[in-house]
This record gives sequence, C-alpha cells and structure tokens, in this order.
Amino acid sequence: MFDFSIVSTWFDGLLRNTCGLSSFWAILIECVLVGLFILTAYALLAIILIFMERKVCAYFQCRLGPMRVGPWGLFQVFADVVKMLIKEIFAVDKADKLLYSIAPFLVLIGSVGAFAFMPWNKGAEILDFNVGVFLLTAISSIGVIGIFIAGWSSNNKFGVVSAMRGAVQMISYEMSLGLSLIAAVALTGSMQLSGIIEAQSGPFGWLIFKGHIPAIIAFIVFLIAGNAEANRGPFDLAEAESELTAGYHTEYSGMGFGFFYLAEYLNLFIVAGLAATVFLGGWMPIHIGVDGFDRVMDYIPGVVWFLAKAFLLVWVLLWIKWTFPRLRVDQILNLEWKYLMPLSLLNLVLMTIIVALGWYIK
Repeated sequence: MFDFSIVSTWFDGLLRNTCGLSSFWAILIECVLVGLFILTAYALLAIILIFMERKVCAYFQCRLGPMRVGPWGLFQVFADVVKMLIKEIFAVDKADKLLYSIAPFLVLIGSVGAFAFMPWNKGAEILDFNVGVFLLTAISSIGVIGIFIAGWSSNNKFGVVSAMRGAVQMISYEMSLGLSLIAAVALTGSMQLSGIIEAQSGPFGWLIFKGHIPAIIAFIVFLIAGNAEANRGPFDLAEAESELTAGYHTEYSGMGFGFFYLAEYLNLFIVAGLAATVFLGGWMPIHIGVDGFDRVMDYIPGVVWFLAKAFLLVWVLLWIKWTFPRLRVDQILNLEWKYLMPLSLLNLVLMTIIVALGWYIK
C-alpha cells in the first residue's frame, strides 16, 4: 500500500532545503496548496454527485434524465453553475440582513470543514487529530445553525417552519449518529480516523466483519441517521416542496442558493465517506488471509478503495431516497427517539461487553 506521506515529506524538503524557504513560508505554501485541493475536490465531487443523482433518479423513474447539454447531458451541471452565477441576488424585505447573508456561509463552512477530515489514502489525511471523530461531529454541527438562521432570518413563513423542522430533526439524529461512532471508537480504541483505519487491517479486519452484529447494527443506524443529518429523502422534511416551496432557502437566489445546493450534495458524500472510513476500512483493502489475493489487493491505490466504497454508499443512499416516500414529522421523531436512540444505546452496551470479553476478531 503506497504511503502518500513520502510525497508530502519530499515536497516539504524541496521547499525548505532546495528552495531555501523558512519554516513559516514552507508551511504557508503547503497550507495554501492543501486548501486549494480541498476546494477543488469539493467542487468536482459536487458536480459528479449532482449528475449522478439526476441519472440515478431517472433510472428509478424509467426515464433518461438530462440529455440535451453535451453528450448524455454531461455538461448540464456546468450550465446550471453558469446560470446560478449570473442570477440576480435580491434582497428580501424585512429580513434580518446580517443573518440572512451569513447563513449560506455557515452551512458551507460546516460542510467544507467536515469534508477536510476525509482520509483519501494512507498518509493523505488532511486533518487527522487524536480526537478526530469528536471534532468532525462538532464542525459538521455548524450546518444546523446555518439552516436554522436561514429559515428564521428570511421573514418567510415557509422558511420559519422549515427551520424548526430541520433543527429538531438534525439535532435529534445527531444522538444516534454519535452513538454509532462511539461504538466504533470502543471497538478500535481510537478517536483518530487514521487509527480507526489502521485498526481494520488484517484478514476480514473491516469493522462490519471484526465487530460482528453490534458493528453491523451501528453501521445501519449510522447510514439512517446520516441520511437524516444530510436532509436527504425520505428525511427531507425541511425542504418538502409540496408543503414548504423550498423550505429554508426559499428566499435565496444566485450563489446564495448555490451554497445550500453544494452543501447538501457534499454532506451526502461526507456521510458516505465517513461510513466507509469507520465501518468499511476507508482506504484499507480487503484482506482474506490468502497471500496472493491480499498482495493483489494491496496494488490497488488506497484512494481508489476509499472512493469506490464511498460512491457505493452514495448509490445506496440515492436508492433509499428514490424508493421510500417522505416521512411526516411525527414519524421522523418517533423513529429516532423510540427506536434508533434506544437501539444505539443498547448496541453500545453490547459492543462494550464484546470488547471487554475480547469476543471480536483481533
């Protein structure tokens, strides 16, 4: 398995030794390049995910999807981006101008901050703190504040109802999301994402194999809660078009709306990428204990493993969205507080017992 830290160490030495830059300027250049990579990857993945959802949605509805702009509709997303850039950004009467302007950036900051934690390859973890799981969930929670502020500050009755729905839904499902991650932390003994991935090495080392039934339960609960956190169907009650026009971003136009649009799709990838990292080994290949097979799997780059697992889970989440009808408010809250939350607590106790007794694959 290729270790990307070799490349980063070489580049750091190039700046410091060959170019003769001081530590300050070397670190500054490296931070700028990393920031540009995050933003570029963020934009490219958003384009891919938007096109992917349109085609997957069309497939489930027995139609073709966008086909007119470019071959197979490949340039439709770019046309939409140009349209958003040239749209007029209008002011809303009697809105709280400051909060109205800040809200899209809060949502985007929470999304980009969580996206920066994605471990692309061995040695290519951009943000890799020893409390990474805790910090990632904390940063991603900023998006809840942005959604609530957007709906409340718009001075729109649909926006206010949407903001209350979105806030109560996302705050509720953060409980099950966090408990699922704590179960994984209990099994691996680490809150650092790279440490969680390293703990999944060895034959059948992925957590869904290693942790038996509790790990599988945590994985399923995480996908359900993550889907609700990302405001994706059937949990898209905050954006219920048939009831609330467009919900909390009804009064936004141009790139103000575009920021919400970007964050929604990247939150989908973040949920899938975090599930792939914590429960499916991240960039770690599948090993079954056969030397020849394991050696061949090691030749596949880690970034390919990570993206393949993440996009597989994205497809599963899209499948769920375009299969199940939208839930009501009472159904969404009942599912969390009466079923997922107690199940997550019981599962965490079960996982703790299994770890204490050593009843897992080591």
